Amino acid sequence: MTKEEKSIVIKDLTAQLADTNVVYVADISGLDAEATSSLRRACFKAGIKLEVVKNTLLEKAMQNVESNNYSDLPSVLKGNTAILIAENGNAPAKLIKEFRKRSQKPVLKGAYIHEAVFIGDNQLDALVSLKSKDEVIGEIIGLLQSPAKNVISALKSGGNTIAGLVKTLSER
Repeated sequence: MTKEEKSIVIKDLTAQLADTNVVYVADISGLDAEATSSLRRACFKAGIKLEVVKNTLLEKAMQNVESNNYSDLPSVLKGNTAILIAENGNAPAKLIKEFRKRSQKPVLKGAYIHEAVFIGDNQLDALVSLKSKDEVIGEIIGLLQSPAKNVISALKSGGNTIAGLVKTLSER
């Protein structure tokens, strides 16, 4: 690979890393062609971008991204490396966990999720349990609706009379 080609790859990786807050670094070496194809299809269906990269180029791209602090993540860039880029913080972890039911790979090297860095394959279960943005918003909406639902149900249980409403509200 020429120096010009390397600089183009670094620019592309830098742009990809700057546009996302969810990056997983994994080792997919040892997977045969069929398993790799299956992994790529699963990533595509889940909206995850999978790309095999050179460690030195990825490290330089991480250094070039000023908006994200990858801290210790470049330290895991040894051996074969693939990056998984997604919108949802736990989607790649769920995909890896599901895929590992059939195979020993991919092995999670590390992850960068919204300014938090996770190092090691032992972090996979913690990453799977992370809630997505939509799940958190749903829980907040549910919590906000709860008091209103209680008031409405209390008003309905007291009947439609003023005395029933006053009695219900005084009991609360």
